[in-house]
Amino acid sequence: MTPRLFYTSFMILAMVVFLAARRLQPGNAALAALPWWKRLALALAAFVGGAFGAKMPFALAKQAGWLDESAWLSDGKTITTGFIGAYLAVELAKIALGVRVKTGDTFALPLALAMAVGRWGCFFNGCCYGVETGLPWGVNFGDGIRRHPTQIYESLFHFGMALILIEIARRDVLRYQRLKLYLIAYGIYRFCTEFIRPEPADYAGLTFYQWAALVLVLGMTIHWLIDARLKQQEAILAAA
Repeated sequence: MTPRLFYTSFMILAMVVFLAARRLQPGNAALAALPWWKRLALALAAFVGGAFGAKMPFALAKQAGWLDESAWLSDGKTITTGFIGAYLAVELAKIALGVRVKTGDTFALPLALAMAVGRWGCFFNGCCYGVETGLPWGVNFGDGIRRHPTQIYESLFHFGMALILIEIARRDVLRYQRLKLYLIAYGIYRFCTEFIRPEPADYAGLTFYQWAALVLVLGMTIHWLIDARLKQQEAILAAA
């Protein structure tokens, strides 16, 4: 199999894992009660927002300009801004549709499992690797240099988060905040691993992806705090 075929195969497998995990985990009764077209609209918002966010950094970097269609059809995408785009798109769609149901918990575990699988596609495709290393598990991705296999590191991170999310669900804690927890953890992970990735430093010595990771962590933390305050206010009103 060619590297590109490996990549495509793992992306398809990741999608199958995502759909299977969503199907098998306990359902959200409030979400299921929504009209089918609202559930479809939220799913489309997540897909379009994620795809747009993942491509945006590469499109903006094209010399031809981000309005050039080749900027959007060429290779290159990033998970960090993809997460941001998907999350924002769903939240905006919920506001537009008047949906108040919490949907994040249904996505957290399936997303973690899908990412754990999908990153192996990047590994076999020879992209998204790290800087040179003398460690015994360094991998030559075709340029004669042994590098950190950051794709495998990230796959292990997502798999580890999947195990944590399973345990959290088993104990029935952090309800409605599990996706935020996962995205905050990923933002911290990505910020740290950028130090072993060959990305150029931009502003203040940090890479673009580190700044994106900080935005992700900050945004999810603020949203978590807002949710907690709203829940507290609702509890006070219910007790009054």
